[in-house]
Amino acid sequence: MNVLAFDIESIPDVVGGRRIYNLEGLADADIAQVMFNKRRERTDSEFLPVHLQRIVAISAVLRSGDSLKIWSLGDIDAQEPEIIRRFFDGVDRYTPTLVTWNGNGFDLPVLHHRAMVHLIQAPRYWDNGDNDRDFRFNNYLSRYHYRHTDLMDVLNAYQPRGAASLDQMAQLCGLPGKLGMDGSKVWEAYQNGELKQIRDYCETDALNTYLLYLRWQVLRGVMSAKQLEAEHERVEQLLKKEQQSHFTAFLAAWHEAGEG
Repeated sequence: MNVLAFDIESIPDVVGGRRIYNLEGLADADIAQVMFNKRRERTDSEFLPVHLQRIVAISAVLRSGDSLKIWSLGDIDAQEPEIIRRFFDGVDRYTPTLVTWNGNGFDLPVLHHRAMVHLIQAPRYWDNGDNDRDFRFNNYLSRYHYRHTDLMDVLNAYQPRGAASLDQMAQLCGLPGKLGMDGSKVWEAYQNGELKQIRDYCETDALNTYLLYLRWQVLRGVMSAKQLEAEHERVEQLLKKEQQSHFTAFLAAWHEAGEG
């Protein structure tokens, strides 16, 4: 079985904001501030709705056969349409179990809206049984089955209140959690040209999500504790092999927590 744990990072869609709010002539930073202000007037929060988010990074952990891969989709200068297209091409190719943390509440709705904006086809993802009978009752859009497993949703028994954050749940399980950045800092980092740091952060979030998924597999009897140890070793060896600073930091934090 193929498993793809992923995370997205997004910024305000200032192109869309300029069009919707008639803000021609304003700088991107000023347009974003107008968008934040308008959102706060309605909701007491600056967190923008999913259709006004622009994706700047999708990072993933893919377990396929005996292989394990951790990466961010596209080159660092890849534009949003290419990143999204690569994601859905991967779904078409591997038909993986998608694993997220709050994917139903954020990641997938953002992907849906942005794919619509850019007219990106994703036939496998949207199949609900018309083309494959196996997808009739277990498809990517079915909340209560596992072809897409939103771990936050599952662990909270599909209740809207009291859901744990990825950071806190990871730390409770002896994993590193957030390292040096969180979603609220992505827009500032993007404006400062720190796209690599955003991608690195996104990759560690995907790692936290994947490692929590492995623990959940033990919880439901699909994997043994011994198999979990072997999967941990596989992840650790890959992170060492990659020799990237954010993976080194992740490993150090994991070891310090006693779970590496």
